[in-house]
Amino acid sequence: MPDNNNCGSASGCTRESCEGCNGNPNPQDMKEAMNPDSDIRHVVGVVSGKGGVGKSFVTAMLAAQMKKEGHEVGILDADITGPSIPKMFGAHGEVIGDEKGMYPFVTDCGIKLMSINLLMDDEEAPVVWRGPVIAGAVKQFWNETVWGDVDYLFVDMPPGTGDVPLTVFQSLPVDGVIIVTSPQELVQMIVKKAFRMAGLMDIPVLGIVENFSFVKCPDCGKKIAVFGESHIDEVAADLGVPVLGRLPIEPEYARLSDEGKFFTVDGAALGDAVDVLKNI
Repeated sequence: MPDNNNCGSASGCTRESCEGCNGNPNPQDMKEAMNPDSDIRHVVGVVSGKGGVGKSFVTAMLAAQMKKEGHEVGILDADITGPSIPKMFGAHGEVIGDEKGMYPFVTDCGIKLMSINLLMDDEEAPVVWRGPVIAGAVKQFWNETVWGDVDYLFVDMPPGTGDVPLTVFQSLPVDGVIIVTSPQELVQMIVKKAFRMAGLMDIPVLGIVENFSFVKCPDCGKKIAVFGESHIDEVAADLGVPVLGRLPIEPEYARLSDEGKFFTVDGAALGDAVDVLKNI
């Protein structure tokens, strides 16, 4: 994969190269062309204001559910320094390429994946890159990957509001984003940061998914709020967006992820999210 040298450091920036980073961004001016051998109908970003809330987990579950609904699905793993999507689907080994570009890894269930871990000899080696290089790699995952026919391409973004989310919002034709959060009251502020960033970039927020909502007692079935009472309804009402799902803490999810069998996870809890995705 070639290096991206468009903006190696702040000292190398010009008004033209960094237009849209601050002030009044106009994301429509910076869209990257799709690979000519790809036909991607919908692009959905999955974002979070902070790490550790299960964003990749929700991305994988959304992709699996849409695939089960009969759609052609892909995942662009934009979390370059913390990729976890390949392992969840049992994807190992390097992707191949030719003069047309790179070909995504196709899982046993038919979901197409592109991740930095599929381009490395050692998938446990750290990716020690600066922000502009990481952002360049994300663009290449979009325009140098031969995605073929894809109904829904999910973009698993790193947490926060930095280089990569900005690059995705400005460079890809994102139809909307789903924000992932957890029950802690502190997260309300973080959700609003992600929501307002999407608003600045004129990207619709499709809704919010709360992860780690509860754990169900294996003996009596009572739902226990391990991280405290949920505030998701208050936050969603304040922002004017729907709650698309509340996901429990479930050891079976972790086991299936570790075994690369995530496609078999029961994602019925994201039924509302599936309905929203069908209507974008």
